[in-house]
Amino acid sequence: MRDSLTIPETDVRKATGDLEFPKLGVVEQVWDVDPIPTDEIERRAADAVADLDFEGVPEGGEVAVGAGSRGIANLSTIVGGVVRGVREQGFEPFVFPAMGSHGGATAEGQRDKLATLGVTEESIGCEIRATMDVVEVGRTPDRDVRVYFDSIAAEADAIVPVNRIKPHTDFSGEVESGLSKMLVIGMGKQRGAKMAHDWAVDWSLRNMLPEIADRLLAELPVAGGVAIVEDEHDDTTLLEGVPASDFLDREAELLETAWERMPKLPFDELDVLVVDQLGKDVSGQGMDTNVTGRRHFTIAEPEPESPEIKRIYLRGYTDKTKGNAMGMGQADVAHETIASELDWSKSLINAITASTVRGVRLPPVVESDRAGLLATLGTIGPVPGPEARLLRVTDTMRLKQCYASEPLVEAARERDDLRVVEEPEVVEFDEDGEFAAGSPE
Repeated sequence: MRDSLTIPETDVRKATGDLEFPKLGVVEQVWDVDPIPTDEIERRAADAVADLDFEGVPEGGEVAVGAGSRGIANLSTIVGGVVRGVREQGFEPFVFPAMGSHGGATAEGQRDKLATLGVTEESIGCEIRATMDVVEVGRTPDRDVRVYFDSIAAEADAIVPVNRIKPHTDFSGEVESGLSKMLVIGMGKQRGAKMAHDWAVDWSLRNMLPEIADRLLAELPVAGGVAIVEDEHDDTTLLEGVPASDFLDREAELLETAWERMPKLPFDELDVLVVDQLGKDVSGQGMDTNVTGRRHFTIAEPEPESPEIKRIYLRGYTDKTKGNAMGMGQADVAHETIASELDWSKSLINAITASTVRGVRLPPVVESDRAGLLATLGTIGPVPGPEARLLRVTDTMRLKQCYASEPLVEAARERDDLRVVEEPEVVEFDEDGEFAAGSPE
């Protein structure tokens, strides 16, 4: 694949000429955070279960606890705490994967996906039951859309989704990524997720999610959910049990909190953004579109107002994403690692299910970081290299420290929410043209 797709640095240089690269320093964002102490998380999760509504659930009844595929901090501890809390209420819990088509749209693949996130039967203390089979639980009132749900969970005496509340990467609405989306898409498995994303093309997820969630709440024994909010360091800052009666209203309130705590780029206008890794454990779109400002692959959804980034250079994957390249279509140029480690089947299944096939368009592939900088800096207009506003980040979730070019470092000196950690220096490359310095954090 490298021979057929990768553009040699010499060819890139022929087109751009010898450009002068900007010097890079390190800037750090100053955040005021108050995470839940690690040794309290399991207990807090168990306590959250006590706020759910188990009326009508028989003593010893089975409670299906839904766990997703996102890279949520302390996920296994939180799920284990919910399992403990369910038992303390006098019921018997089991966990099931609530992740749509992820894991290759197979039951075993979804078990494996949970395991990569630390959620195993040993770590959480209960059985994990996985299936891709679904049942139809009803239809929406106006459009007559079929509503699907995990067949094993649908037979339980109660259902409890456990998920992080955060801004979604594909749309903006009162309810975005969180408990309701897990009910509709995650617990709908591949069939339900495909249905939802198909209809979202002209109905819009912002309108569809609340309506289908209402239908599920009316038809299924949802006791409520355990909501998670993370801070700018991606640490757990809030755990709350939300009863089914307050689902949509409370989730909308928690979304506002999550937006305030979400890590963002320290600058709104950039010439070049270098992203070291994308991954499904970072964002559903590999790179969070609320951070990159690029949502052009989602039909009928407006772009975020900011930031404005001329070029994005993408360097590689997280280990946990296992070649799922969802979101690489946001990049303008990609390192050859993106092509060589790409799992096309997994990526396309995900993209088809989410109706975001543009998101897996493969950008032009270059053989080295030096070639990536040449290609991006050479296409930002009449901006001399040393004056380019260039930022390099680990990924769109880890944004505490960033490599920043001189103009950005100078701007940081004037801001109370930023501090300069390292002064700008010439960018060093190894003998293969790769960055000598590792990720910023």
